[in-house]
Amino acid sequence: MARGLGRARRTTAGLAALALCTVMGACGGEAPKKTAAKPSRTPSPAVSVPVFDDDHSMPQPPALEGAVARADILIYDTETLSSSMVKRIEGIDGVFATDVFSMANTPIQGDYYNVAAVDPATYRRFTLAGKQDAIWSRVAAGEMAISSPIAPKVEDEEHFVPVGVGDAAQDVHVGAYVEHPKGIDLVVNEEWGEDLFKVEGNAMLISTLKRSPQSIRKPLEKIVGKDAAIQMLDIASVLGLNPGAPQVAIATSGSVGAAIGIYRYRVVGNQVIPESSWTASHLRTETMPLIGRVTCNTAMLPQLRAALNDVVAQGLSEHVYQTAGCFNARFIAGSTRLSNHAFGMAIDLNSLENGRGIRGQMNPSVVKIFEKWGFAWGGTWKYTDPMHFELVRIVKVG
Repeated sequence: MARGLGRARRTTAGLAALALCTVMGACGGEAPKKTAAKPSRTPSPAVSVPVFDDDHSMPQPPALEGAVARADILIYDTETLSSSMVKRIEGIDGVFATDVFSMANTPIQGDYYNVAAVDPATYRRFTLAGKQDAIWSRVAAGEMAISSPIAPKVEDEEHFVPVGVGDAAQDVHVGAYVEHPKGIDLVVNEEWGEDLFKVEGNAMLISTLKRSPQSIRKPLEKIVGKDAAIQMLDIASVLGLNPGAPQVAIATSGSVGAAIGIYRYRVVGNQVIPESSWTASHLRTETMPLIGRVTCNTAMLPQLRAALNDVVAQGLSEHVYQTAGCFNARFIAGSTRLSNHAFGMAIDLNSLENGRGIRGQMNPSVVKIFEKWGFAWGGTWKYTDPMHFELVRIVKVG
């Protein structure tokens, strides 16, 4: 199909659903039991969005059962991974979850990007946005999920991205901004993959859960051979931290620093694991007005409650309706700098329309209330984060 036909073949329903779904945040849930990547049954879809592209849509995915699984290793080959190879990899002691998909490189405005064609029902588990049903419904409906940092470089004013080379390039509409595993920039569904890729099923994501990914590298190399690329994606391997070794963060002086205290942690894969004594003494789960149950730093909870009560008292309840979480032990993406969420000292509100790098739709009066109660707002940052409020000073409540 020639470039541009993708735009012409959008359905009427798809044209009515152009609003972008933007998510930057983490998803929780209980750790899942070890299962195959493919679901054993076909439950009803979690949500349903209009088909955007008749030629490139697939069944709507069900809700994700269990927690997301961090992506620790990416295998990328020039040929299809055989079923026997996949089974042998899945049988390695320490492999928790896998997902096989297609991957290729596409040139866009002088740079090359990695584009993956996936089954959104299974791939979603390997992203922080795995629990966000609307994102994966959009991918199934024929749209693209793109990594936020590269979006300004590759999408046009109508949010289309050309995928492919020259006359063979096809325009794919961006439906969501998602933080993908390292090594993956753009994601489309398998129907798009059949048109875009010469080789299918040539890539695989592996999660080792709490095991160090390095512990399975040698048996993995024996199975895939020398030709396939094995990329270690865990933050420790990428940035040079010693997996499992004790790490420590000592907060700066001041009342907020005192509330954080000495934060000892280990790094396993992409996961930051704080010392259990710190979590026991510094974190608590409470039910808040408007947003329900959250787990935050005990020093922040009173001020968060006061701010939300103030929002209600001033008749602004409709402007705070959802949270993407408070405590989330993680690094800032692509670095070894701990996020304020790792200390439970930040909360993300109304995440769907307030993603990174945009002005967002946060009500200014709500922002003023949170600032009054000791919070700084990410909407004023150079690279904006309008969903983000973090505690910067202790305010006496009551």
